[in-house]
Amino acid sequence: MFELNGIGTEEFLEYKGRPLVRKDDDIYYGDLSQYYVKMMIMTEKNSTKADEKLPDSIAVQLFAPGKAFPEKQISARGLSDAFETAAAWLDRYNK
Repeated sequence: MFELNGIGTEEFLEYKGRPLVRKDDDIYYGDLSQYYVKMMIMTEKNSTKADEKLPDSIAVQLFAPGKAFPEKQISARGLSDAFETAAAWLDRYNK
C-alpha cells in the first residue's frame, strides 16, 4: 500500500476538492480513510510532441476503507474519462 505518513494534506494536488497522489503509473484519488479510487495507467500513446506520452488505457478501481480488493472496477480511455468516473463513484459512496 502507498505510505502517506509525514505528508500534510496541504501538499496534495486536488481534483474536485479531493486529494490526488501519483506514484509511477498508479494514481490514488480521494481520502484513504473513506472510499477512494486507484487508477493504474496500463498503456500510453504518443502525444503531438515527439518526447511525450499520454495515458491511454486506465484501470479504475473503487476501494472501501480497509479492504484489499476493489468494490468496483472498469477500464477507461484517457485520464478525463477515468477521473469523471472516479469522481462520480466517490460522490455516490462517500455520502
